[in-house]
Amino acid sequence: MAEENQEISDTVSTESAPEGTADTNGNKRAHRSQKVGAVVSDKMQKTVVVRVDRLVRHTKYRRYVRRTSKFMAHDELGATVGDKVRIVETRPMSAKKRWRVIEIVQKAAK
Repeated sequence: MAEENQEISDTVSTESAPEGTADTNGNKRAHRSQKVGAVVSDKMQKTVVVRVDRLVRHTKYRRYVRRTSKFMAHDELGATVGDKVRIVETRPMSAKKRWRVIEIVQKAAK
């Protein structure tokens, strides 16, 4: 009986989660939200401001209305104004910075 429990616990502990989806204890981490937007400011060091546009249906008039949100994101890739980037949620890095640039989808036309 004890040997069977040992075998079960060995098989559970040897299974590994895909890279980047497990925390230090081996537990699966929740899905992190991703957004795609345009860089509107890069005047800070290693920080960019990303504008994300989305279409929302108006509750009364049933028309689509454009809503914009601005997110401050940590940038190690060197994105510049006009670049289209993908950002992902991350731990708080400062008072306003909770996102990180993971990919530059499209460079700005010069």
